[in-house]
Amino acid sequence: MHWAQKYANDLIQNHPERQTFVCASGISPSGSVHIGNFREIVTTYFVTQALKKSGKEVRFIFSWDDFDRFRKVPAQLDLSYEQYIGLPYTKVPCPCGSHTSYAEHYEQEFEQALAAFGIVPEFIYQSREYQSLRYNPAILHALRNRAEIYDILMMFKTGKATEEARAAFYPVQVYCERCGKDTTSVHAFDEDSKNIIYSCKCGCYNTLYVPEAANIKLHWKIDWPMRWGMEQVVFEPGGRDHSSETGSYNVAKVISERIFGNQPPYYVPYEFISIKGSHAKMSSSSGHNYTPADLLEVYGPEPIMFLFAKYHPNTAFSIGLDEDVLRNYTEFERYRKAYDAGTLTDDDLRAAMERSLMQVTEPHAPSFSQVSSLLPLINFDSRVLQELLRQGGEDYSDEIIQATAARAGHWIRQFVPQRLVAVNESPDTALYNTLEAVEQEWINAFCGLLREEELEEEVFMRRVYAICHHDDKKMMRSNQKRLFALIYQLVLHQSEGPRIPALIQAVGTEHLLSLLDFTGSSRERYNRTDCL
Repeated sequence: MHWAQKYANDLIQNHPERQTFVCASGISPSGSVHIGNFREIVTTYFVTQALKKSGKEVRFIFSWDDFDRFRKVPAQLDLSYEQYIGLPYTKVPCPCGSHTSYAEHYEQEFEQALAAFGIVPEFIYQSREYQSLRYNPAILHALRNRAEIYDILMMFKTGKATEEARAAFYPVQVYCERCGKDTTSVHAFDEDSKNIIYSCKCGCYNTLYVPEAANIKLHWKIDWPMRWGMEQVVFEPGGRDHSSETGSYNVAKVISERIFGNQPPYYVPYEFISIKGSHAKMSSSSGHNYTPADLLEVYGPEPIMFLFAKYHPNTAFSIGLDEDVLRNYTEFERYRKAYDAGTLTDDDLRAAMERSLMQVTEPHAPSFSQVSSLLPLINFDSRVLQELLRQGGEDYSDEIIQATAARAGHWIRQFVPQRLVAVNESPDTALYNTLEAVEQEWINAFCGLLREEELEEEVFMRRVYAICHHDDKKMMRSNQKRLFALIYQLVLHQSEGPRIPALIQAVGTEHLLSLLDFTGSSRERYNRTDCL
């Protein structure tokens, strides 16, 4: 059983009378939302789909914590942004100047990426919720119970509680009415008048009537459980950093029960995703990350969803945009072919594939490995690519060809420039002369096959493999591998390349013979052309 279905079954068992299951995720728009954060929303998404599959109604909410303070300037922004530290994200200017705020800039960036996966939750913008005064009764309730909240918080800290600290504790942060920042201190709260008194480093000193104040925010560990009750959340995942014994979830769980009187949601901790070759945690502010949009420039939505679906949330994994891309594509293509044919027998893999295709937006695409091998040889021309694939019996729409070629081209140019190979301009006589006699015979035999009348690919390749026949099967496989490496070296000046039939299609028989035939008429023709 897939992990998402297991969680859905647990939820149904725990809430047998519930009509609608509210599943939640949330992120602060501190910068570009990276794929580590994406794991949270995709985990929730898979559970919502499992609940729907079980016939349940689902409300899938995603909270933008855009009423949080701007804490530090991300690496990619000008240091002049330091002047905005302490403001809510919705009050910080847009980095590109095209949105109403810093928050909207990164919110729209991520929402557009989510749409490409078919993930369309109900977005809740916390700045709007707070400023609508919807939460003010809960804020007032937290202020009245601030001593008990302090005691709960201290249960999870190593420091000693004191009466002085308890009396000075307030579970809220105030954004100053003069400068707009949270550089404030609350000095008093009067339960009868429902007023708080605060001061700010900017010199402001003011009194706020809590029921009508739109500039007060609960601290995170109180805010989170308050919203669970407001939205009746029954499921929400959280990162490993929130999931330790003294982490945010365990604190919020107690506050939810004791202060707000609500059962906390079914909580699933998830492991972090790392960038291959790096042990540093991905971060929006440092710029050390891959975003979903980054991955979509290399992968289609379905292979990405499959990657997340096949790993249990508590399993850490890394993502690289090096040769791992080929391995991930090859795995996905192989399993999808088996899934479509009904021959994928592994239950977990079949369930992961099913979930990755739930919002399928693209039909079958050509092999990414084949496309990425051919593109450099044809100057990245998608029209030539389409014709070559048609000659090989594969017919795809213009849209699919262009999308696959664009992803493969981006991957090669940005991440594996060593694949920017070209067909040799002249025969490598020096290399040919270093070959053993038997290796030269293999090359000559291959040229002989190229000169024959067109053969079906299967027949042609069978005869190519037969060139290196040997009674010892292990030796024969080694010889065959050596033959292919020699062909690639003589044609592309490297030991790897596209499948031999694809290479012939891309380069052309005559050009191949001009580079491989060191004994016959092809060499004479090449020399005459070269002299001209």
